[in-house]
Amino acid sequence: MKDVTRAFGLACRDMFYPWVWWLSFKPFLISGVIWFSILWFAWTPLLDFTRGLVTDSWLTSWIGSTVSLIGWGPMRAMISPYLAALVIMPLIIVTQLCIVSFSTIPRVVRRLERQKPYLGLRRANEGSFFGSIKNALLAISMALFLFCITFPVWWIPPLFSIIPPLIWGWLTAKMMIYDILEEHAEVAELEKIFLDHRLSLILIGIMTGLLGAVPTFFWLSSVFIFILFPIVSLLMMWIYSLLFIFAALWFGHFLLFALRVDRQLKGESL
Repeated sequence: MKDVTRAFGLACRDMFYPWVWWLSFKPFLISGVIWFSILWFAWTPLLDFTRGLVTDSWLTSWIGSTVSLIGWGPMRAMISPYLAALVIMPLIIVTQLCIVSFSTIPRVVRRLERQKPYLGLRRANEGSFFGSIKNALLAISMALFLFCITFPVWWIPPLFSIIPPLIWGWLTAKMMIYDILEEHAEVAELEKIFLDHRLSLILIGIMTGLLGAVPTFFWLSSVFIFILFPIVSLLMMWIYSLLFIFAALWFGHFLLFALRVDRQLKGESL
């Protein structure tokens, strides 16, 4: 727990550096162009589709029936926008996480290795870009599968505030661990660090997932979701960029320090 707290404090400190804010704009611009273009043309058809899904489909009509049964009849008009947002939200966040993972994390790691605790840390260079893609595809596939099978119970309070952060935390940890250590750690070292520190890494993943749930909550609770979803989504993409970079800093400080300590204990070259 001490190392988790240490890494958190250093990540908070690094968030005040101008280069961190500069790095957040690249994934924001890329995903912003992609999703603004998609939502500008697809948001209205998606609303029509989800409205028909809630009204006519036996798979989701129970949502409208339940809302009416408990006396929230006027809320039926809000179901379609919320359902559409809940469908789009995981795809937007996954896109953002992938862009940060492939384009920004290597630059974050290069900044971290210049800091005093990690100077001289040997690069094993056993990871690869294709290994990162493979790791990302497996993790994203599993996360989307978990989202699909748990989606029906999201409507039961307080599961909406518990299940998605857990899934996002697991996905973030799974992707960050490989991408941060792919240049410095040998395969055996990476596996050992994960096994030795799995509880701490899962904790960091869950905490970052909970941090990501805060803007998501305000996003989905805003009246603007009905009229300005594509525009509001752009702001959320930038916030997610900052959150994922903060996660990279937190994982980076923890993992690089763990790798340094592991090599020192074995008497190996840093």
